[in-house]
Amino acid sequence: MPVLTNNGVNIHYETHGSGPPLLLSHGFSATSAMWRGQIEPLSRNHTLILWDMRGHGESDYPADPAAYSEDATVSDMAAILDAVGAKQAIIGGLSLGGYMSLAFHLRHPERCRALLIIDTGPGFKKDEARDAWNARSHETAARFDAEGLAPLLKGSPERSKSRHRDATGLAHAARGMLTQRDAGVINSLPGIKVPSLVLVGSKDTPFLAATDYMAAKIEGSTKVVIPDAGHAANIDQPAAFNEAVLAFLSKLN
Repeated sequence: MPVLTNNGVNIHYETHGSGPPLLLSHGFSATSAMWRGQIEPLSRNHTLILWDMRGHGESDYPADPAAYSEDATVSDMAAILDAVGAKQAIIGGLSLGGYMSLAFHLRHPERCRALLIIDTGPGFKKDEARDAWNARSHETAARFDAEGLAPLLKGSPERSKSRHRDATGLAHAARGMLTQRDAGVINSLPGIKVPSLVLVGSKDTPFLAATDYMAAKIEGSTKVVIPDAGHAANIDQPAAFNEAVLAFLSKLN
């Protein structure tokens, strides 16, 4: 599979099919393998681009904690688009991948044809809520430090089935990529002018209110709730998920 080097870090990515580019990013502690059920349907009419974030899967696990950040992740996404020759793409992802898609739009709106925001939160306006989220992220990092990859076995499907070389990258990613610094992303929602699909599983209770909030703030967005699906809506109910995404994509010019 292709590998690119961005600021000294090797990033694994893969492409499937042909047509307008569609970049999908996985959630924290998952890998590009979480999208296996989407490859065939989404690559029929699009160039589907999947990748492993730094510290995850087949990408590098830098030893320097400073190599893990929102800015570095957005830079990796831009480098992937450059590597496949895509000036613009449909940008989407699940959970952390969805948040990073919003962060990518904030920095590179001209490169976003549309957004797919899946089982995701947009961050926090209040410092207290952000601090609480960051505290939990540091607790997650500490568990990976102490227990290795064992915590993944108790996670949702996209995590429990993921494969990583070791837990060091996940611990660094929890501290540097899962944590949030400011309200830039959530404040950017009203400025999103591209077609946007905001999707959530009906059983993903921690993200239902966030989905409602994003659907209300992103003008003209399409909201979809996948019945009987949890946090990994694409894995829990792949047929309904694929149908919803394909319906959205079919309306893009």
